[in-house]
Amino acid sequence: MNKSLLAHFAAATAALSAGTALVATRYVVGETDPISLAFYRYFIGAVCFLPLLFFVWPKHRVSATDFGKIALLGILAFCLFTLGFNASLEYIPAARGAVGLATVPIQTLIIAAIFGREVLTFRKVLAVIIAFIGIAVVFGPEAMNVTTSNYFIGDVLMLAGVFCGSLYSVFSRSSIQKHGPMFVTPIAMMFGALALFILMMINGTVQGFPTFSTKGWIAVIFLGTFAGAIQFGLFTWALKWISPTTAGLYITLSPIAAVVLGILLIGESVTLVLVVGLALVLLAILLGSGALSQLWGLIRLPRDK
Repeated sequence: MNKSLLAHFAAATAALSAGTALVATRYVVGETDPISLAFYRYFIGAVCFLPLLFFVWPKHRVSATDFGKIALLGILAFCLFTLGFNASLEYIPAARGAVGLATVPIQTLIIAAIFGREVLTFRKVLAVIIAFIGIAVVFGPEAMNVTTSNYFIGDVLMLAGVFCGSLYSVFSRSSIQKHGPMFVTPIAMMFGALALFILMMINGTVQGFPTFSTKGWIAVIFLGTFAGAIQFGLFTWALKWISPTTAGLYITLSPIAAVVLGILLIGESVTLVLVVGLALVLLAILLGSGALSQLWGLIRLPRDK
């Protein structure tokens, strides 16, 4: 297996992990505030990375400018993105938030094209559109059922958070390729956790050692390990080998994965809408990754002969 194929697998695994994070968050979100929950998640994630830093620390000198760039990236991904996402769900339902999250590849593609980080091709644009339609098919009807007049605020917060995450995907790639993903990810996560801690101090929510229920602790530890260190480690590693837009396409699997988990764990029924939406998302990923073109070439190859 080449590294490009492994990168696609890593991005898909990270996206599915993000879907499980949505489910885990439901178990503990009522026991703390959104800022503190994000801090505990990334603090645990950063601690998990600490033993690896000795082995992955670059042999070349990392300048103060490079550290500053990684710090800014960490604040974007592990502070502002999370805060925008969590805060938006206080104004809009989860279904509407899922549609907003599906704009990740759209915003990533636009940012990457504007700053010359990716070439804007018809295949990429079509893949992004199909992925968004897939999410809209699944969550669109419920997303429009908004009972609060403040839904506009929620939409803005979600889109702003996604924008920060998209900036991280686009502009972290150069740092990842220069210093390595397993160095950039923990350092960025540490700075993001530090920014969240400062916000906790400002809000007066620093109250010593946290007290969670048993289920709450399981959820927090899961969010920090599997849905923290492992998830973002895989996604950042994938960014080294595949384009930000292609990696962003996999994120559209996250909300659908959460629905599938609901079916498996809660016994919810499988609907035709879910099947169609999932098929569209998978089609978009195959198209955006180039796998569909390769498959079509294999199908046509015998005829060409």
